Amino acid sequence: MKNIVLICAAGMSTSLLVSKMQKCANDVNYDCHIQAYALSEAKEVIPAADIVLLGPQVRYNLKSIKEQYPAKKIELIDMAHYGAMNGEAVLSFARKCID
Repeated sequence: MKNIVLICAAGMSTSLLVSKMQKCANDVNYDCHIQAYALSEAKEVIPAADIVLLGPQVRYNLKSIKEQYPAKKIELIDMAHYGAMNGEAVLSFARKCID
């Protein structure tokens, strides 16, 4: 099972995106756990993640988070996909990065 972590400012705005991603994963029988967290929770959740996706509102943290976790896959969620809440596209991107 893959552990996909989304990080945003408060962990709330990505909850709809997580739901859409999980539905897509279920539809194609992709075994994963997807959860959104606030940036303040990053230190607790990143170590167990297979991939960390940062929301557009916290993209300025990309460099520092990559420096703190050099062995982790840490990427930005495409702003257009985030704005459209395109769970299929974001899940596809995450899968390409970790599979």
